[in-house]
Amino acid sequence: MAEKRRGSPCSMLSLKAHAFSVEALIGAEKQQQLQKKRRKLGAEEAAGAVDDGGCSRGGGAGEKGSSEGDEGAALPPPAGATSGPARSGADLERGAAGGCEDGFQQGVSPLASPGGSPKGSPARSLARPGTPLPSPQAPRVDLQGAELWKRFHEIGTEMIITKAGRRMFPAMRVKISGLDPHQQYYIAMDIVPVDNKRYRYVYHSSKWMVAGNADSPVPPRVYIHPDSPASGETWMRQVISFDKLKLTNNELDDQGHIILHSMHKYQPRVHVIRKDCGDDLSPIKPVPSGEGVKAFSFPETVFTTVTAYQNQQ
Repeated sequence: MAEKRRGSPCSMLSLKAHAFSVEALIGAEKQQQLQKKRRKLGAEEAAGAVDDGGCSRGGGAGEKGSSEGDEGAALPPPAGATSGPARSGADLERGAAGGCEDGFQQGVSPLASPGGSPKGSPARSLARPGTPLPSPQAPRVDLQGAELWKRFHEIGTEMIITKAGRRMFPAMRVKISGLDPHQQYYIAMDIVPVDNKRYRYVYHSSKWMVAGNADSPVPPRVYIHPDSPASGETWMRQVISFDKLKLTNNELDDQGHIILHSMHKYQPRVHVIRKDCGDDLSPIKPVPSGEGVKAFSFPETVFTTVTAYQNQQ
């Protein structure tokens, strides 16, 4: 029985060979499993690094296979990019969208310019450093009702003056532009002699002729528009009328009327006076002069003073 239990040497050898082959197969399977675990751990570590960089593709490698985790790793920099830390996919997407913070930090406009420049490029409308600002526009005064004035001027405009004062016809009306909207201005009007001559009307020829030298100068008078002072914006949005101005031949007038001599030629003038230059402005003084004072006149508004109309036209 003992010999039978021991078995033959061949059977013992076959059993050992069988055991060795089984052990080898089991070892190979363990080795394959170990390699799979290592690959899986490597993929998870790579996915974890991607998650820390804020660039997980499709929401986390732990939920998907290791191949997707490998695809979720940091993307290579685009061709032509400068060397530096690798940018993740989310960072590239934010860059393509044109982040406001990046644009302003780099001193460029984050939006496309009206001319169609790409996002992130400097806006064309921005003024370059050192570019001079446009100079302020010069004041401009336009005569209103110029056609009527021209019709009178062609036949010789006559303006009646009286002791009590008489309003002008046509009245002076102007429109002003080119003022600083936020600056304060006075608008005034005076009337000055055209020459140093006295005139008379010749009926048979229907013309005004020189009759001699002018009379002695009259006291200076200035009509200050009652809306003065006002901002440039206020003056520019309305027609400025001097219809309340009156003419008189009374040299002792104390009503503020403009004093003129009869049978003389005169030229009305409109003055635009900046407020800081109008400290000396007075109805009984000549208009002050300076850089802040501009005078405007119109040839068609020249007239001859009369106490009664001479030209029957």
